[in-house]
Amino acid sequence: MDFASLYAHDFVRIASCVPRAAVGNPGFAVDETLKLARAGDAAGTAVLLFPELGLSSYAIDDLLFQDAMLDAVEAAIARLVDESKALLPVLVVGAPLRSAGRLYNTAVVIHRGEILGVVPKAYLPNYREFYERRHFTPGLGVMGREITVAGRAVPFGMDLLFRSTGSIAYTFHIEICEDVWVPLPPSTRGALAGAEILLNLSASNITIGKAEDRRLLCASQSARMIAAYAYSAAGPGESTTDLAWDGQAAIFENGRLLAETDRFPVRAEMAIADIDLARLRQERMRVNTFGDCQREEGEAAFRTVAFAQDAPERTVTLGRAVERFPFVPADPARLREDCYEAYHIQVQGLAKRLQATGLSKAVIGVSGGLDSTQALIVAVKAMDLLGRPRGDVLAYTLPGFATSDETKSNAWALMRALGVTAAEIDIRPAARQMLADMGHPYADGRAVYDVTFENVQAGLRTDYLFRLANHNGGLVVGTGDLSELALGWCTYGVGDHMSHYNVNASVPKTLIQHLIRFVARSGDVDEETVEILQAILATEISPELVPAAPGQQIQSTQQIVGPYALQDFTLYYLTRYGFRPSRIAYLAHHAWGDANAGVWPMDLPAAERRAYSLAEIRRWMEVFLRRFFTSQFKRSTLPNGPKISSGGSLSPRGDWRAPSDGEASVWLAELAANLPKD
Repeated sequence: MDFASLYAHDFVRIASCVPRAAVGNPGFAVDETLKLARAGDAAGTAVLLFPELGLSSYAIDDLLFQDAMLDAVEAAIARLVDESKALLPVLVVGAPLRSAGRLYNTAVVIHRGEILGVVPKAYLPNYREFYERRHFTPGLGVMGREITVAGRAVPFGMDLLFRSTGSIAYTFHIEICEDVWVPLPPSTRGALAGAEILLNLSASNITIGKAEDRRLLCASQSARMIAAYAYSAAGPGESTTDLAWDGQAAIFENGRLLAETDRFPVRAEMAIADIDLARLRQERMRVNTFGDCQREEGEAAFRTVAFAQDAPERTVTLGRAVERFPFVPADPARLREDCYEAYHIQVQGLAKRLQATGLSKAVIGVSGGLDSTQALIVAVKAMDLLGRPRGDVLAYTLPGFATSDETKSNAWALMRALGVTAAEIDIRPAARQMLADMGHPYADGRAVYDVTFENVQAGLRTDYLFRLANHNGGLVVGTGDLSELALGWCTYGVGDHMSHYNVNASVPKTLIQHLIRFVARSGDVDEETVEILQAILATEISPELVPAAPGQQIQSTQQIVGPYALQDFTLYYLTRYGFRPSRIAYLAHHAWGDANAGVWPMDLPAAERRAYSLAEIRRWMEVFLRRFFTSQFKRSTLPNGPKISSGGSLSPRGDWRAPSDGEASVWLAELAANLPKD
């Protein structure tokens, strides 16, 4: 299948439709339904959902008992079946149908010139403005039956699931309007039986405040069922004798609104969304309580109606928005809320650890970089929360062979501005002695800057901090972040890998800078501190362990381990959802392929608003996979630290548990086999 098509990556496009209507005119209804069906076909849509009783109109009262009307509805269905033979989408339309001397409010499922089945409405409202029991028989208890529609005998009942067995593989369930308002909606059992997409044909007249009630119901049902939920309400053209109609159609996925039509439309509307089936399937597999509920409630005896739906040969481009930074939402309000919560989780975690240990001091190394800046801010805030002096934070800058004047001065400025107890320890004499004791070439004056040269410095810094903590009755606050842990970009054991408590352990690098900006805007710090924070944010990310030759740039972390923007993207989807690498690459290219598309998080520097080609994505993903798997031994021995985001943590006591001697070969092979080289 075409790599560029959404159907090659476990997405399925569905649409919730609001056609124009004419009161009691099935011929007009078919015309309008076919217009939307053809538009859906052109857009590569797999499923089109239409309103309740859309072929007859909902608000026609006793005209529902007229044989002429019911005959016209069946003729309309026959025409719809015939004229949709060449169309891709499954059509789910509402119609009043007769069976065994009774009238039912039903959903009719049509695909490629066949009626796949008919589902009756279970719960008929008969309160306030509703009077459905005057006309219809409830679908409750209708199981295992057949119904004759337009001369065809087809499955009929509430026990139907519809499953595509073609290259577009998914399962859907249908309920009608009131069914979602009851304590146990039929879609609950449908989801427990395997339906990933839940469809609701509705008429649903509008009254003040009702639209938000519908959103709440549909969103919560999609979240509880870990499913997609599509809803379509009657719109323009329904009878307004006693009621009004707003034509609200919406699609939700696991609690999140993906698409919604404009309400009170004057023309036909269609909400289209690309459902991430892989994410839903991963979540259901991961959330074991979903399976427990399934077993406890018993799997209902559903009949599965199979049909073959294959993806179109043309490329169907993903229309779904994919955040460039999965840990950093582009929506400003959501980003502020996320930063508020992350910051206070860090502060609360450290404050509790200080209380639990009874230690009076927090010892921290301050480099003038992003991670130690955020950790120092958190340490200061934790002391404020505990009502203790900021001088109980013992902050040290520990310059080595490659420490720049810029970062050192930023570190000192920050320590002074925050009012902590600040000191400086030059680690170079101790490092020279250790390198000499080891017989390292650097001790003989040779410019050998290997991993030993780097780790001697990183190890000494941590060694000093632990001994200082012993000496002062304190605990060492870790500064390394989630991205560094994922890439193994930390010195194991007596190095920046270790601390007594790491407040940044589950904060990715792409979020750290926004947390610092959040603090800068919060009013908790003065203008002088804001200026210092801005200078730190503008500094190149570097371990500053290898001296730069005259005229050369300082050591750049991202030139070695890759752009954190891409590596955090891979980290999120690999560990949070278990997606295969080629799918992550597809999503990354969709998110990062065009710098001018989509929305960027606020305050992100212009230089970071760039695009990445598929070749670049492949290159850095290979680096990520190799480093991620070979570095598990570091994550298996992590110090404590609070989980921050739903993206997870890499703690062996939390979200990620893996063997320290695993290898990346399976993931690298999948990427090589399924990601086009061109």
